[in-house]
Amino acid sequence: MNDIPRDKLSGPLRRDAVKKHVAAIHVSGKLTLLQRKLSNVLLLNAYDTLTSQDRHQIDARTLCMMIGYNSNDMDTLKASLRGLAETVAEWDMLDEKGQQEWGVSALLSYAKLKGGICEYAYSPALAEKLHDPKVFALINLNIQRRFTSGHALALYENCYRFIRTGSTGWWSLELFRRLMGVTDSPYYEVYKHLNAKIIKPAVAEVNKTSNIVVTPEVRKMGRTVTDIRFRIAENPQLAILDLDDGEGLRNTAVYARLRALGVGDRLARQWIGEHGEAYVAQKLDYVAGQGGVKNAVGYLTKALREDFNGGGEVSPRNPAPPSSPRAKRLARIRDLAASRKPTQRDADRRLFMARLQGELREDFERHGWMSALNAEAIVAFWEELSPGIFDGLD
Repeated sequence: MNDIPRDKLSGPLRRDAVKKHVAAIHVSGKLTLLQRKLSNVLLLNAYDTLTSQDRHQIDARTLCMMIGYNSNDMDTLKASLRGLAETVAEWDMLDEKGQQEWGVSALLSYAKLKGGICEYAYSPALAEKLHDPKVFALINLNIQRRFTSGHALALYENCYRFIRTGSTGWWSLELFRRLMGVTDSPYYEVYKHLNAKIIKPAVAEVNKTSNIVVTPEVRKMGRTVTDIRFRIAENPQLAILDLDDGEGLRNTAVYARLRALGVGDRLARQWIGEHGEAYVAQKLDYVAGQGGVKNAVGYLTKALREDFNGGGEVSPRNPAPPSSPRAKRLARIRDLAASRKPTQRDADRRLFMARLQGELREDFERHGWMSALNAEAIVAFWEELSPGIFDGLD
């Protein structure tokens, strides 16, 4: 689960996830695999301001790349957005006072594409539910990209939010068919068919692809299967997929220095990811040498953004002459990355890291966009993401 500050949740929230009914939002209708991925990316992009803003934006090219669309295939994107606006989300849960609450809302209240920007919104009631970490689990994009079946991704989504309780609880087969989007087919009213074509393949892909292992169990009345639940455990072989690119960063000396200075967990990881350890360490040393700084975090923020005492060097690890084309390109990348919303920054990093392996990936995890080993690939990535970004620099 990326960017949900579990360690900072209040005691009641942590306890409710275990002791009380775990709230669920059921999405009706047949969502395609691409629509499910799109829904998750839009939610990830909007999550930080889900309840404070009534509309959200993401550039369409970024959205297409994150989902796996051809970036020029706007018709497919439009069709998928239309599908989300026509899809109903329904909840039936206990509120904080123990009163039953039922509600229904379109998954998106509206969406529009204009000037290369996708703008969209959720209804206020649905936004409130989606923003509650005990109600809805953000799906890690590294994991969802691996899915090839919409039914498997649907099963994963509906099981993952119960990871802490270890079980989904019993679902009627009617509800399960709704969650899988197969209620319109009489064929799947027969459990034998549902099991062979939907349950077994979906379970196999979830267990092979994701960071959890699910085991189905059924309940019968006589010989007829009436209910199903899924036992859930972490997948030790693929647990690394559940990273938010944070665990490695949290073990670094630079991260410890940032936290000691008063920088929040997420911002510390963001800075290291964007600028690289060496660059952040340089700015920490610079700020520490000033003495008498009242707002060290604010001063450090400015030092990182404006390269205080940097002499034009974008990275002390692999400095380039301040007027060189390489230094200018890297400075442009740094500025563009810093200008994007936090969730888009995270998505940019994950999207690029998905292309890397071995030493290249390790170097990027350590130095972010200033990674010397990935310099050419980084330039190509940002050129693809924002055509013309380097025009006039050489």
